[in-house]
Amino acid sequence: MSEPLVLTEVRGNIGLMTVNRPQVHNALNTPTALAMETALTELEQDARVKVIVITGAGEKAFIAGGDLSEMNNRQGLAHYEEFAEDIHRVFRRFETSDKPTISAVNGWALGGGTEFLLSTDIRVLADHAVLALPEITLGLFPGAGGTQRMIRQVPLCMARELMFTGDRIKAEEAVRIGLANKVVPREKLLEETFAIAEKIAQKSPLVIKLLKRTIRDGAEMPLSAALAHEQAMIGLVFDTRDSHEGMGAFLEKRPAQFNGT
Repeated sequence: MSEPLVLTEVRGNIGLMTVNRPQVHNALNTPTALAMETALTELEQDARVKVIVITGAGEKAFIAGGDLSEMNNRQGLAHYEEFAEDIHRVFRRFETSDKPTISAVNGWALGGGTEFLLSTDIRVLADHAVLALPEITLGLFPGAGGTQRMIRQVPLCMARELMFTGDRIKAEEAVRIGLANKVVPREKLLEETFAIAEKIAQKSPLVIKLLKRTIRDGAEMPLSAALAHEQAMIGLVFDTRDSHEGMGAFLEKRPAQFNGT
């Protein structure tokens, strides 16, 4: 019996998803992308899970890009209608999830690996991690959302350089240009990532959901519309019990007890 393409487990309030193709450095093919989507749905629907952490199996790779043995057998229309359709939908599912997502990057994040982490909220890199969009060296360019997410997350000149050259960058450089949050020793990657996740999990899951939607939707609006959207969303927050629990706890000098209502 073959190993599952994606493994999931729940540790307290944290859901851990592991892309499980270490023999090919966790390269993405269609079945793996679909398995990630299924795993995300399961963790989203699990009431215990407040934050979702994603990592790769093995010690070398987070996600080492798309599976070229699959992609090289496709022509344009088939690729557009099949793999590209799936991968765009799956990455967008992660990007728009109401639960916070954290990439724990345990090695190479090349091509689709970098494109995937651009779809997650927070990125923690092991000190040996390497990021790149090397598609140009294969006669391609990033086609899983990378061209659009990259230019929205780092300075345009840096995005162009990374995509035009295909150069690999080390973890420290990725943090410097704003692609990731922090670098940690490889042996402490999950420990440090879970520490961030636990801190988030202590907050109101309902307010986190509304905050994520405010940030996500506002990023796609002109500033005037985004500010009006924020004004409306914070009004919704003041209708939650958790907001008054948080303010009341502060005034009473006690820990807040959020219940997601």
